[in-house]
Amino acid sequence: MNAAEVAERVAVVRQRIVEAGGTNVELVAVTKTFDETSWFAAREAGVDGVGENYAQELAAKAQQVPIEIRPTVHFVGQLQSNKVKMISEIVDVWQSVDRISIIDEILRRTPDKPPRVYVQVNTTNEVGKGGCEPETVEAVVAHAVRSGAVVEGLMTVGPTDGDMAKTRVAFRLLRSIAHDLGLRGLSMGMTNDLEIAVEEGSTLVRVGSAIFGNRSALQEPL
Repeated sequence: MNAAEVAERVAVVRQRIVEAGGTNVELVAVTKTFDETSWFAAREAGVDGVGENYAQELAAKAQQVPIEIRPTVHFVGQLQSNKVKMISEIVDVWQSVDRISIIDEILRRTPDKPPRVYVQVNTTNEVGKGGCEPETVEAVVAHAVRSGAVVEGLMTVGPTDGDMAKTRVAFRLLRSIAHDLGLRGLSMGMTNDLEIAVEEGSTLVRVGSAIFGNRSALQEPL
């Protein structure tokens, strides 16, 4: 897909956000499994950042893009502690922070600047899904703040079965937790559920296929 097509698709997504009632909603283009040209296209299209899911793919891609023209990079995938060092100088926003050990490792690897983080919450109670449990969010956020991280908000992923009613419940739960903790940022909503997310107060949506089309499956080596 060329840059002009990406720009057209970004415009469509932004219109969807507006029609759902969104104002000042950040748009992060999820570029996983696409090569580094997706970063250039996304940047030219005026998105607010790019999102990557896999540490090794991100590290390889970043080598091909000069730092002075990189878009803001969000890490949005499940993160292993042993992969933090590899991407610590690339990631601008860590969106999948869900446990204290990950916070500590990110802080250890980014001593020169306070890391920007979103704490991921499993709002759907799905087994094996990334995110801390709702009852542990306060402790994770408190630890991050005490340790010097900049907690910009909370992040969640809607239910894997795509049920729209359950999606709304999950997003409302995230908004409620964030409100109780005094956090403004709500990273929720992807291609298929961004309207519900925006209606429920999302401040940042993470959109991939609506911008770049279908992607190939990629499993990162452990």
